Amino acid sequence: MKSITFKDAATAVKSVTSLDGSFDCVCTDTRKIEKDCLFIAIKGENFDGHEFAAKALELGAKAVICEKDCGLGDNQILVESTRQALLDLAGYYRSLFNIPVIGITGSVGKTTTKEMVHAVMSVKYNTLKNEGNLNNEIGVPLTLFRLDETHEAAVIEMGMSGFGEISRMTAAVRPDVAVISNIGVSHIEMLGSREGILKAKLEILESMQADAPVILNGDDDMLINADAGTHPVTYYGIENNNAKFKAESITVGETELEFDAVYPGGKEKVHLPFPGRHNVYNALAASAAGSFFGVDEKDAFEALKKYVPAGMRQRIVKKHGITFIEDCYNASPDSQAAALAVLGGMKAKRKIAVIGDMLELGSYSAKAHASVGEKAAQNKIDVLFTYGERSLETAKAAKDGVATVKSFSDKTELSNELCAMLSEGDAILFKASRGMKLEDVIYSIYSSFEGTD
Repeated sequence: MKSITFKDAATAVKSVTSLDGSFDCVCTDTRKIEKDCLFIAIKGENFDGHEFAAKALELGAKAVICEKDCGLGDNQILVESTRQALLDLAGYYRSLFNIPVIGITGSVGKTTTKEMVHAVMSVKYNTLKNEGNLNNEIGVPLTLFRLDETHEAAVIEMGMSGFGEISRMTAAVRPDVAVISNIGVSHIEMLGSREGILKAKLEILESMQADAPVILNGDDDMLINADAGTHPVTYYGIENNNAKFKAESITVGETELEFDAVYPGGKEKVHLPFPGRHNVYNALAASAAGSFFGVDEKDAFEALKKYVPAGMRQRIVKKHGITFIEDCYNASPDSQAAALAVLGGMKAKRKIAVIGDMLELGSYSAKAHASVGEKAAQNKIDVLFTYGERSLETAKAAKDGVATVKSFSDKTELSNELCAMLSEGDAILFKASRGMKLEDVIYSIYSSFEGTD
């Protein structure tokens, strides 16, 4: 991080300070305090950083941004909202860098798209990206503070659960190009409808230059009709013949996919070492994003050959002759359908799906969970195990088309039953919302293999 004076920081967060000196680290967690850093006291659902303000100074912080008098004298900078101050300061810090920034959002696939865009941009630039799930109003500014003189570009993913969140984040990020992957039903409980979700995702355009381009999935029924205002739109897709970046002749294997990428001025045979038709969209979006910054399409797809899915996102692991698809990072009806399609396309003795609840779907929940059961039947899944109360609807909808369907409310019972039935030649998918922690079942099964041949 570049050094910032405390006075400049105070101005950025609409406050004042008499504190001299500067800092080159911003921290919101006293467990990660660095000497002479700036500590921002964030108030969360289960904690209040103000309670640790004095401790932050004891541990080496030089100043604290807080919403109330914490008795720290000249070492505190008072603001109305520390969450907004974090974003405001990150926005000021981002303005110190004249580098291309790509903003990414969407209902499904935005993290994979971000990872692929990063891989493509890294062909030509030293590129910063969000790590892990740092895509919210805390994680995005903390990512921006990681910018330094060595970075030549940045790829920033922005997630949300309600209106206004992306608006506040994009004010700090100020993307030069935006990518919206699709409009699904994730967070429909808070946003009311897909139209509401579209409105929230389009907030990413608010702090962009009027002529800054936006890259949209041209096969998405909501995005194809989206009002991007003055922003020039580039579409990518499979079905949309007007898409500038298009895939043809798609072949999806068990562990790979191939397609012909058609783009302005050329056509390329693409081979990627991961499965899933949905990943064609992610790769096209990445190629489109890179093209705005001079990354040749051939180089872009060559870079994607080396891409490895991030942890718990459709990671394929083989143990004892069994193929495991670890996909427990999150889930929505669209991503469940995509994962079941991957499992359905595999050559296996038995295709087993372990499906857990999808959260934050509100009144749409029962219909959404039932649709996953229907997809399990359509993809000729042999065994379906569900975990969680909401997924009882999944089990019910699958019973006419799936030979073996069982529901569980206890992970130990689920793990024991799987351990007893799994055998060489099986392929098994684990997929649920992050809050269900379905990876506990995976780890239990892996542990049962320890010490066996």
